[in-house]
Parts: sequence; structure tokens; C-alpha cells
Amino acid sequence: MTSLDEQRALVAQGCRVAAARGLVDGVLGHLSLRVDDEHLLVRCRSDTDAGVAFTRPSDIRLITFDGGAGADDELDGYRVPNELPIHVETMLADPAHRAVAHLHPPAVVAADLAGIAIRPIYGAYDIPGARLARGGVPVYERAVLIRTPALGRQMVAAMRGRPVVICRGHGITSAAATVPQAVLQAISVDALARMSLRVKAAGGSLRDIDDADWDDLPDLGPSLHTGAAWRHEVARLPAD
Repeated sequence: MTSLDEQRALVAQGCRVAAARGLVDGVLGHLSLRVDDEHLLVRCRSDTDAGVAFTRPSDIRLITFDGGAGADDELDGYRVPNELPIHVETMLADPAHRAVAHLHPPAVVAADLAGIAIRPIYGAYDIPGARLARGGVPVYERAVLIRTPALGRQMVAAMRGRPVVICRGHGITSAAATVPQAVLQAISVDALARMSLRVKAAGGSLRDIDDADWDDLPDLGPSLHTGAAWRHEVARLPAD
């Protein structure tokens, strides 16, 4: 079991990776990690906030599921995200979802608004991404600020048990067992959106890979798909 400080550092690192990949800009967007049945760590904002790209472990605060401070002075000078229900309702819907990333990738928003569904249009180029998009990526069709439990539950219902949902005119929510998995899923969906937009801009048409190809797109395991991929994302972060 990692310490609370180590978990804070991991969530902060996830925020910086998401920003480095262009999945968030400015001060909008947040990541969280479930600590136990009553508490989570989440990126909060303070009067000295310099943006998601500069998230510090101290910006990751321990709170209760109802938004209260999880320890003495935990929220001193910090504000809980307005969209905390995104994190809480996603975690409550599936205990396996310990990490939640709510991000605003422009390519995903643009593709969805253009009527381009995120589909597995390529295979070995990004096997985890292709598998993630197999059957499509669901869409929550309301372009609202998800700041109430009821709206959070609407979004989760639109998610249909899948790991990622597109929030129309807004962004995405990615849920997983770990912070690296949640962020890497978002990176894969963004890559699919970017490729789809490029294909359409070049005058091409989009189609799913052939069904016969799936048997030769093996799961190469977490050591490659998560471990190595996450080391790369961390290594490419700007030096402190």
C-alpha cells in the first residue's frame, strides 16, 4: 500500500502528463484517486494555481465523497472542483474505477461535434486504443457543467459500463483502476480522434478494421501497455 503522499504525487504527475499531451489547458480539468470507501484524492484549486500543467502534490487534497475536508486543514485555501460529482458518481458506479480523469481534449470534442464517432480505425498502430474503441466510445449528449449528483449519474448511465465517455461540447471522462491507466486511455482516445480528423481532412473515409484482424492484435500485457507507456509519458515531461 503506497502512502498518502505517494498517492498525491501520482495524481499530480497524472495531471502534468495530461497537460503535456494537450488533453487539458489552463486551469480546467482534474484527476482523482479513490483512497477508501469514504475518501478520495482530487486536484483542487487555490489562489496560487498556475494551471494543470504545473500541478503540485500539494494541489491534490484528501476529501470525503460529499466534498468535505478529509482531514484537519485539508482544504485550507483550496476549493473542491465544481464537477466533483463526475468523480464520485463514477467511483460509486463501479468499485473497480479507483482513478478518474476528467479532461478537455480539443480533438475529441471537435470530432464528436463534427459527427465523427470514435471507432477502431487502426490496429497495431495502437492496440490498446483500438481495443478501447471496439464497439465505439459512448457519448453523454448534454454539454453541461456536471456539478450535481443527478447530472453525474446521467453521465455514468451514458457511459454504459465502458471506461471512457465523451461529454459533448465539453470533454471526456476516463475511469480505470490506476491513474496511469486512466490517463493513457484518454491519450488513446485523443489519438484516435486526431487520426480520424486527419483522414477526413484528406478526403478519406473512416471504417473499422476488419473483424478477422482482432485475433492478431494480442494484449501484450500491462508491463508494455501501461508500465512502459507510463514511463515514457513521465520521461517526456518538462524538467522541474
